[in-house]
Formats: sequence, structure tokens, C-alpha cells
Amino acid sequence: MVTFDSSQTGTLESEWADADRWQRLPRYARPIEHLVVLAAHPDDETLGAGGLIESAGRNGTRISIVVATDGEASHPSSPTHTPWQLSRIRRREMRKAIDHLAPDAVIHHCEIPDGQLIDHVDEVVDCVVGIVNDAGGGATIVAPWSGDGHRDHRAAAAAARQAAENTGSALLEYPIWMWHWGRPDDDSLPWNDMVAIDLDADTRMAKSSALIEHVSQTAPLSDQAGDEAVIGVEMRSHFERPFEVFFADGHAQREETPETRETAATDAAPSAQPATLERDFFDNFYAGRDDPWGFETRWYEKRKRDILLASLPHERYTTALEVGCSTGKLTASLAGRADALLGIDISPEPLRAARKRLAEHSNVELRVASAPAEWPDGHFDLVVLSEVGYYWSRADLDLALDRVVDSLDADGVLVACHWRHPVSEYPLTGDDVHAAIAARSELVATVQHREEDFVLEVFRRPPGASVARETGLL
Repeated sequence: MVTFDSSQTGTLESEWADADRWQRLPRYARPIEHLVVLAAHPDDETLGAGGLIESAGRNGTRISIVVATDGEASHPSSPTHTPWQLSRIRRREMRKAIDHLAPDAVIHHCEIPDGQLIDHVDEVVDCVVGIVNDAGGGATIVAPWSGDGHRDHRAAAAAARQAAENTGSALLEYPIWMWHWGRPDDDSLPWNDMVAIDLDADTRMAKSSALIEHVSQTAPLSDQAGDEAVIGVEMRSHFERPFEVFFADGHAQREETPETRETAATDAAPSAQPATLERDFFDNFYAGRDDPWGFETRWYEKRKRDILLASLPHERYTTALEVGCSTGKLTASLAGRADALLGIDISPEPLRAARKRLAEHSNVELRVASAPAEWPDGHFDLVVLSEVGYYWSRADLDLALDRVVDSLDADGVLVACHWRHPVSEYPLTGDDVHAAIAARSELVATVQHREEDFVLEVFRRPPGASVARETGLL
């Protein structure tokens, strides 16, 4: 599914505009003879690389646009448009948009199902490689950024990188979701890989005209629930700058100036990203300790559990999954709300206590599993990630969220709850975890509880009806 949740405010464009750190980016200066732009969905190419496409086209560069999906899942709950109708609309919109940018560009449609690109990466690689080789090789491939937080974008980035390696092509990746969930003071972003391409007045006008053509995304399909605009005004403003930003591969040539040399000196390349905590960490933590977290004694923990349970939108669930169930204190409460509950934990130590606690609960199964690599089969209408997401690296968190989305039933619920204060041993903070979840196009927050110590949110598939609507009060 591809749905920007315009009801949630991400990082404002004014915050990006006021930040000095990223404004002084080196300019990309490598010559481009054949520009191959890969889009996961129609409009990605316009948002992320519309200015580059227009500038290249005006210079007589050969341009090929590869569209992996038709974006038919942009409005999964639309009461007025079927996925097939949306696919036809979005194809027409894209052709009109490209006519503003580069009328001679050739568009190739892969026709992969929207939301399933990860299962068809090889097809996209073959398509891009064929286009590059048919033109004599040596292209510049431009694709969504691998760290963008959207599964289709990651799949497109993987395909583009493989195609670039197979053909000896240069690679540029454009961010889209990053402008929504990222922040200009975030040291975890790969700042030293960023380059910019300036857009003159004519290019900016052409890109603005192209964006307007994507009406199905920038305006409501109707006034009914489920037909809301996908790209809100604030989201669109990220793509109206006088330059575009890309992540360049290691062979990119950059235009160097005194300012960019100063930036390189002050913004040293970030260190390797912290790795996911391994089982030994937890085995050692639990060794000889019956209740290391104070689940049994602390009012803080009891209150947090009560808030989580009260936030569940359904009275009862058929199949539930708790990732990181620890000693089973929360599991015991969830057992009363589910017909079948599976609790998993990376360490067998806390599960010994959990099994004693839950011995009389025949609807509960407990397993040792190292999520997200080891993930249970089947589907669930409730998944609980409570105090577990910050143990993962960013890559493993993204994988875990992929698994969650794939595991959730159509009306499934994800509950996430995390400590907000930084812990030096943990790869991420609770806020990092929830920002990553909020960036997922397949989920929308329906409950948000945030205080100094922890954040608790409930996510559902769009449009995410409220409890009052579901129970007939509205």
C-alpha cells in the first residue's frame, strides 16, 4: 500500500529550511549521458527527481523512466475507486507529468502489484539492466533511497543497486519519506553521502506543473472517508525547493568549494550504525535475577500496563503475538483478551518465569525466537511491541516492521510502547522506534499517548477507524 498519512504532521519544511548543516551540500557534477529513473510508484520520480529529469531532458540527455508498480493501492479504503481504476488514473497522470518534464522520455511499466515489490526485485533488475544495455551501457540510475522507511522504496533501491553493479552505472538515490520522519539534527542520517542538484526557475516551474498533474495524490478523490489526499500541502513543500537532494554512490564526482570542504571537515562521516543486541546481552542481564525490570513491584510498570490494555481498540482478539514477552507479566493480562496468544523472547531465561506464571493459561504458547530474523508463521489481529524495538538496529527495526505489516490481518492492530529516555547500550531510542513506525505508509496511528517517560501508540491499516465509529456511536 502507498498512503502518506497527511493527518500526521512530520518534520516541517521550515525546520529543514532553517538548518545550516545540510544546506551547504556538495553539488553533483558527474556527466549524465543516459538517465534511467526508477520509481516504485507513479509520482515518486516527479517528487524526488523531477528537476533532474527536466534539466537532463533540456540538455538532450536520453531519459528512460521505469515504473515498478501502478500505485493502485494508494487509497486502500476508497469507497469510490477500485484499485484497477486508480492504476489507470495514475498512469495517465504520470504521462502528463513527464510531458512537462521531458516529453521525449520513454516510460516502461513493470506492472508489479503495488506493495509487493519486495517479491519482484529480480524482475525490476532485469528491466533496468535491459534498458541500460540496449542503449550501449553506462547510465546514471536514479531510484528511491534505501533508507526511506517504505518497503517498496527499499525494494526499488535494492533493484537499482544491483542493476548499477551489473552494468557499471552510477547510482543516485532520492529520499521522499525521509523529509517527513527525519530531522536535520539527526546524526544517524548519512550526511556525507548527500549531494544536491540546483534547479533554475524554468526547471522549478516545470516540476511544479508536473506535480499538479498527480491530482489523485494531491487532492481528495471525493469528500468521503478513505478518499483523502495522499500528499498534503506540508509534504509537498519538501519538493518545491530550488534544489533536489540525492544520496550518491561512492564513485560520484562532487563539485568542491571552500564551503563544502568546511562542511566535510565539520560533519565527519557517521560511525557504523549500532548493531542489534545479541542473545548474550539478555542472558547476562537476566542471570540470577527474578525481576530485573521491576514488573512485579513498580507502580510505573503496573500503570503502563494498564494504559496499554485500556488502549486496545477491540475487546477481544482471535490471535495475538507479543514480541519480547520477557517474564510474562504483560502476557498474563493479554491472555485474558485473546483466544490464542503467542509470546516470543530472544532469551530462555525470562521464559522460565513466564512459563510458571502462565502454566494454567492453555491459550498461551511461549517460544524462544530471535526476532526479527526468526518470525512466527501465520497472521495476527494483534501484535504487541512493548519495550523491544530499541534493541534492534535500524535495519532490523525496518525488517521487524515489514514482518509486522505482513503478519497483520486486514483489521489487525499494532501496539507499540517504549521508554523514551536514552540508554547508552541500546542502538535506538523509543522515539526513534515510533518515528520509524509512523513513517510506514501501511499504518496509521489511532491512539497516541506520550509523556516524559514513555510513548504508547496504536497503529492500524488506513484509514484507521475509531472505536466510536466501529461500535456505531458515530
